Amino acid sequence: MDYKTAVKTWEDLKVGDSTNYAKTITSADIVMWCGLTGDMNPIHLDREYSKKTQFKDIIVPGIYVLGFVSATLGKILGSIYASQSVRFTQPVYVNDTVSAESTIIEKLEKKRMLKLHTRCLNQKDEVVLDGEALLYIPQPEK
Repeated sequence: MDYKTAVKTWEDLKVGDSTNYAKTITSADIVMWCGLTGDMNPIHLDREYSKKTQFKDIIVPGIYVLGFVSATLGKILGSIYASQSVRFTQPVYVNDTVSAESTIIEKLEKKRMLKLHTRCLNQKDEVVLDGEALLYIPQPEK
């Protein structure tokens, strides 16, 4: 990523600005995520187990999908993720393409914080994650 052109500074940020990130999720992604985090829930790893649930197949960990929101926020220079509220509204499956979007809904000047609407959609344009984030933008040293 070319940070000089892709990343915005505090002065550049405006209400309505959005950043995005998209990825098609593979089985390998899920196995690596579960191994890295220790999340061994069979609903994420065991196809035979998952077939017997209401989901009928392996589902992607919701927190993995939330990481796509973090990818959108990383495009804002020096930002620090302060908080996130989230609702997981639809299951995400292996081979789904998930698009994350974060949109500034309020700029809190005194705190140098941004309030953002965060959401992820699958390839069918169904919302799979919806929430709100607060992002702190530190003052650069002079």
